[in-house]
Amino acid sequence: MSKYNIIVKTLLDTYPDAKCELEYKTPYELLVATVLSAQSTDVRVNIVTKELFKNYNTPEKILKLGEERLMEYIKSIGFYNVKSKNIIALSHLLIQNYDSQVPEQMDELLKLPGVGRKTANVVLSNCFGVPAIAVDTHVFRVSTRLGFSDKRDPLQVEQDLMKKISKKYWTDAHHAFIFHGRRICKARNPMCELCSVQSYCKFYKKNKW
Repeated sequence: MSKYNIIVKTLLDTYPDAKCELEYKTPYELLVATVLSAQSTDVRVNIVTKELFKNYNTPEKILKLGEERLMEYIKSIGFYNVKSKNIIALSHLLIQNYDSQVPEQMDELLKLPGVGRKTANVVLSNCFGVPAIAVDTHVFRVSTRLGFSDKRDPLQVEQDLMKKISKKYWTDAHHAFIFHGRRICKARNPMCELCSVQSYCKFYKKNKW
């Protein structure tokens, strides 16, 4: 087993409960929640969507709600104006082009307003069982500190991770990296003394020794 897969296995053992922390019941709900999660926390998004999804959890219902009223629901989230426009627009496209269903292909997801590779990978892996690694700020930080990649572009980091991690671990590794980034490998004041993969960490060796 490669060093990189050993790191992943160690993190999976450290966080056996690692999973998507956005709350959803359908692919559409996760799509909307993930769009909302950019530059925001999952905790805040879950608070907002708990109320929103009570009555507005399909493309048709969101369009009926309308952009102005949608903004009222999501105004506590960063960039809510842009996100509201994107959610209305992607809902319209889902109805028009996909029979109101969230597509299961990366290329099709990327055609939706406000949907980048990170959002598409989250939806594909969690809703459709497609092995994927979504590179958010936590995955980016943890993977670069641990030496999986030295790139600055999220797409290049994603490609490096896919090369170095066995495909069967991709989705679980994504969740474990996020859990590790939120709990231990924080952007400021990382808790290196509690890290289960400290001995493999380039950041630790450079800054703590």
